Amino acid sequence: MSSVCPWAYSSIQVVWRGLMVMQAIRKLLRGVRWGPLDVLVIDMPPGTGDTQLSITQEIPIQGIILVTTPQTVAIADCIKGAEMFTKVSVPITGVVHNMSYYTCTTCNTPHYIFGRSLTEKLRGSSAQVPVLGEVPIKPEISANCDEGVPSVITDPQISEIFDDIVDRVIPVLTLEDKVS
Repeated sequence: MSSVCPWAYSSIQVVWRGLMVMQAIRKLLRGVRWGPLDVLVIDMPPGTGDTQLSITQEIPIQGIILVTTPQTVAIADCIKGAEMFTKVSVPITGVVHNMSYYTCTTCNTPHYIFGRSLTEKLRGSSAQVPVLGEVPIKPEISANCDEGVPSVITDPQISEIFDDIVDRVIPVLTLEDKVS
């Protein structure tokens, strides 16, 4: 990030719009010697803005994975994103529910404290979105993130959840069409 935006880690606010976003994306995609890739994962902010559209114009995309939390506003944003990607002919591989449930440490029962309406709301949208997995609310995930430690290394349950998600995604990808 420092070669694109050397002040990104200072206290100065960085505001990028349109052309600046597109130039940074081009530099990332075309100016880096990636070597042969099987899969390139790009973590983008939610929404339907310049970042998402620029990437769909710059590289062939075999599929996107939407990640959302169970709150109504997040689901609405997810649906808008799914519908935008459908309109620009980008296949939707599926959706991951983040902070989907909390498992009680006393009774070991999952509790969907935000409800389980995500799947129904996504089915009601014009984009068909399969559910790839549900990631629970766990304080350890937040602590691990703060320390830069992947939870898939420290938590067997989280590792299994992400392995299952990957197992659902890989068959959808056409790995013969590698991005280079």
